[in-house]
Amino acid sequence: MAHDARIRDMKITRLLSGRPARTLEFCSGCGGQSLGLKTAGFELAAHVEFDPDAAATYALNFAPESPQLQKTWSKPRDMVSCSLDTVVKDFDLKTSVSEAFDILAAGLPCQAFARIGRSKLRSVTGDKQAFKNDPRAALYRRFLRIVERTRPLAIIIENVPDILNFGGHNIPEEISETLDELGYVSRYTLLNAAFYGVPQLRERLFLIAVDASLGVTPGFPEPTHILDLPPGYESSRSVALKHVKVGASHFAPIPEPIGDLFSAVSTEAALSDLPFISEHLRDPAIIRRRKISDKFPYRHDRHPSPYARLMRLWTGFEAGDEVDGNAIRLTPRDFPIFGRMPRGSDYPVALTIAHELLEEKLLSENRRPRPTSLRYAELAGETVPPYDVSKFPNKWWKLDPDAPSRTLTAHLGKDTYSHIHYDGRQKRMISVREAARLQSFPDGFKFAGAMNSSFRQIGNAVPPLLALAVSRKLMETLSEALAAEQQRRRRRAA
Repeated sequence: MAHDARIRDMKITRLLSGRPARTLEFCSGCGGQSLGLKTAGFELAAHVEFDPDAAATYALNFAPESPQLQKTWSKPRDMVSCSLDTVVKDFDLKTSVSEAFDILAAGLPCQAFARIGRSKLRSVTGDKQAFKNDPRAALYRRFLRIVERTRPLAIIIENVPDILNFGGHNIPEEISETLDELGYVSRYTLLNAAFYGVPQLRERLFLIAVDASLGVTPGFPEPTHILDLPPGYESSRSVALKHVKVGASHFAPIPEPIGDLFSAVSTEAALSDLPFISEHLRDPAIIRRRKISDKFPYRHDRHPSPYARLMRLWTGFEAGDEVDGNAIRLTPRDFPIFGRMPRGSDYPVALTIAHELLEEKLLSENRRPRPTSLRYAELAGETVPPYDVSKFPNKWWKLDPDAPSRTLTAHLGKDTYSHIHYDGRQKRMISVREAARLQSFPDGFKFAGAMNSSFRQIGNAVPPLLALAVSRKLMETLSEALAAEQQRRRRRAA
């Protein structure tokens, strides 16, 4: 305990000297949470990420220019097997593990916790308890052991709301109880990204903890934007919160938007100035040759919204006059359906439209093909999606330009039909850059890897604007604690 107190005092002294708090992030992904931390004034000292493309993206945007450090920052690492001593050495931190980091952050893998991930695990393995047996579900225990070793002054954990009800077990409460024993004060709650300026309805669990000796209680940012959440969010919340004992746990009330706030950012406000993409309708080969790095001018016929200007001018990630990421998935069968779908509609509507298009094709034939004929089967295959409407009611969705987007997920890397562009003239799914905009990544943020990987990285990320709101609130909490500590030290010295 004396050793821990000495380490804590050394870290506080360093921060009181004006040095930035150093952050180590686990499961950093491509860096959404890190971008929020960096923008709030924290120093990104090191990170651990298993996915090679995500690690490469992280290095592309955050690593120092040194070739050797670029290599270090882009190296994929396994949170379970990596050595903290090696991490400190690789990132050239020139100190011990216990002294190296002031902030510990983690966006632990959510596949085992999310309800949609649980059903997929069951179907793949045939094990009804597969989500409990998934090794990713135990990473939080590994994280707690790392807390013991590194003794940070503060901790940030992000995950899906369903981690509150993991087979009837409230994992954030277990984490908080363990942190109590380690000498921390912790709180957790749910935050919706749309309340913090992100053009996306994305509900996430955040747990914040601070060293108890600092004498402060962590809090959460007040919403800056307002909207009425769709009815489904209340029922989803109630399931997640089923095992949360309000008033008798570490759970903090969910911040709700109150008063005269900005309206939530709509998809049109987020995307309308980005390049108009229609080449796929003339010559799909053009799109097939397009690279993520290829740049095109912004639309000059559209005035950028305040949100779009923020994405274009984010300090350190300015985009200039052109923007990259204008790659889209090619599915020619469905382009006509996209064009006719009403904004905000989903797969059942798309399937009805597909059958209408098929009927038009049948009527244009010299002789209407019989349903049992090869010609009928050929036309149907060219026109009608094969998905069972009873199994995939939400598989497709066309963005509503007047509202925030639905949640982007990692599955976006395999299927962007969940986010079809609202502009029926373009008849397509969203591009990589449009997905990044909906997640609040600035336009100067670069993605390593091909299109599918970029979509997956974006869908997996913490929205930077939400991370920024949380990070600023933590910075405020730490500043309050440091100011009080400075006063105590002055009184002792007097």
